[in-house]
Amino acid sequence: MSNILIIKHGSLGDLVQANGAIKDIKEYYQNRKVFLLTSAAYSIFMSQCPYLDGVIIDKRLPRWNLFYLKSLKKLLEKYNFTKVFDLQNSSRTKFYRKFILNKCEWSSTETTLERGQKKSDFDKDPVLDRMEMQLKKSNIPTQYIKKIDLSWAVEDLSRFIKQYANNEYILIFPFCSKKNRNKRWPFYKDLVTLIKQEYQHSYPVLIAPGPEEIKEADALKAKTVLNNGESINIKMLISLIKEAKFIIANDTGPAHIASHLNKKGLVLFGSHTSAKKVSIENLNFKSISVKNLKDLDVETVLREVKNNLN
Repeated sequence: MSNILIIKHGSLGDLVQANGAIKDIKEYYQNRKVFLLTSAAYSIFMSQCPYLDGVIIDKRLPRWNLFYLKSLKKLLEKYNFTKVFDLQNSSRTKFYRKFILNKCEWSSTETTLERGQKKSDFDKDPVLDRMEMQLKKSNIPTQYIKKIDLSWAVEDLSRFIKQYANNEYILIFPFCSKKNRNKRWPFYKDLVTLIKQEYQHSYPVLIAPGPEEIKEADALKAKTVLNNGESINIKMLISLIKEAKFIIANDTGPAHIASHLNKKGLVLFGSHTSAKKVSIENLNFKSISVKNLKDLDVETVLREVKNNLN
């Protein structure tokens, strides 16, 4: 029997947003095996997703590395894929369509475009709307694409959390990837100070840094959440977000997780994109958008936190 391949390399926020689409695809192909091609960083996490039958790691080596491309092609051929859902829609996956998975039926942004429609115009639509249109083009019912369920990734952290907070806590995500420095609001340290003054001991401020952010997190004067001295894994991160009273974040993966868990919180946007385009804002999870994040003052953010916290 032939199999189905979904391609989504990352980032974390993008994979979280793709969970609904993955579930819809699996529901439609219940009698076929559905696999995900993704980056190594997300392979363990996504291997636990109940809507997938397996995960294949793509090292994403340079395309001039012909040895790797040949081995990847040989590996994928073993799975007998006949349909590919390209949810990454990158130049790399476009290359894969032409040279590695060229015998498969393909679903991507390009196959979704209407006659005369430009990809640049299509890409202006909200990300979940685009995925919905892509799946509908393949006649797949989209029951879950905008109802993302992360319950499978939640675990009981009650004993672990007691190390940092007795009950309720505010969780902040002040970092972002090095290539996206423009997404980073520079005044989290001042915000932590003001939150402590405003709420005293009612809401401890926690931060869950990535491996390269631990030293920098210490300078923010919040409680740094670690597991045996190391960064928590993705399932622990999701569970920590689920139990938080309020989340404050840059436009990063944890913000998308908070949004789809329907948590109360605030995400801060500069001019790099909009909350609407990345499908992140809802009744509980709000956004502040400014042209330059350096011009967003601490008092404005604190005021929004106070207005939405309770």
